[in-house]
Amino acid sequence: MEPHCKRRKTEEPKDACPWQVVPVLSERELQSVTLMPVYAAPVLDKKQASRLVKEVSALYPLGDYPHLKRVRSCGSVNSSHPLEIILCLAGGKDKQSLQTALELFPDHQLDLSGLGEPFLTQVPVNPPLTRLQYEEAASHWPVTFHENKRISQALSGCLFTAAEKTSMQSHMELAIQAAQNGARQGMKPVGAVVVDPTTGRVLAVGHDCRNGVNPLLHAAMVCIDLVACGQGGGAYDYQDYPSCTFLPLADSSNQTSSCADGLPYICTGYDMYLTREPCTMCAMALVHSRIERVFYGAPSPHGALATNYHIHSCKDLNHHYVVYRGILEDQCRNLSQISVLK
Repeated sequence: MEPHCKRRKTEEPKDACPWQVVPVLSERELQSVTLMPVYAAPVLDKKQASRLVKEVSALYPLGDYPHLKRVRSCGSVNSSHPLEIILCLAGGKDKQSLQTALELFPDHQLDLSGLGEPFLTQVPVNPPLTRLQYEEAASHWPVTFHENKRISQALSGCLFTAAEKTSMQSHMELAIQAAQNGARQGMKPVGAVVVDPTTGRVLAVGHDCRNGVNPLLHAAMVCIDLVACGQGGGAYDYQDYPSCTFLPLADSSNQTSSCADGLPYICTGYDMYLTREPCTMCAMALVHSRIERVFYGAPSPHGALATNYHIHSCKDLNHHYVVYRGILEDQCRNLSQISVLK
């Protein structure tokens, strides 16, 4: 069952946005359910179930698969037994090497009273991370599921209100305008905006500057540096690019994420809006700058958040940010058709 959007007490403005905010999930959240073989057996006497679970679990624990429920009910009215229990992993065994209960539990390791003959079945290898994975996994064998409400709400279109989407659109429109202005100065038509979500203030607006003083100055890199400029740092001078602007720290009123020196660590807690999916360099720069959320309009052939990689969800990194796509996607795609001035 999909989560329902909670009805708000105050009247929300009608959602007039023709685009959808789509969460960019990790590879693990997108993958299909993988199955593995196990030995299971009917529990013929329900009164023996508690004892069997305790004894079987002691002999063959499922420590590496805590999401698997040891016992399932037999829903069929025609079933000759009420429950079925996982006995142990089957490893590489196939149906031709089906073993009996005595072979699985030699030397009278288990009191087999109340237990039927083992059979092979398939169960999910990994715990489900999304409701879609859960429903597929549970169709094979019961599993536990710790639902991420944010993901479920985003997938069902209930995470953001109409007012929030209107604000998102205005931020992406700023990024699109910056991209257009950059193209007029001979740059690639890519724009970016950094926003403090706690105040709604735009902290930096920038565009691609790689054809200028430094080939590494992609739009995301420019915006990160502009935020640093607003904090009294920054590595580059953007006086030749009037569309690249920043809000000085004294005007930003950000008190949410500060270091020992009283200054926020570059983009901690901030949102970035990009007209195009960032490349690997920019995606990693967003990790190091501690960005909180990234919203991009259109995918890129060199994109590193969904197209080629999922850098924002790499387990080995020490920071992760949330990614959404789709805001004004058509307009962002059309930027690639702009002729860059030479």
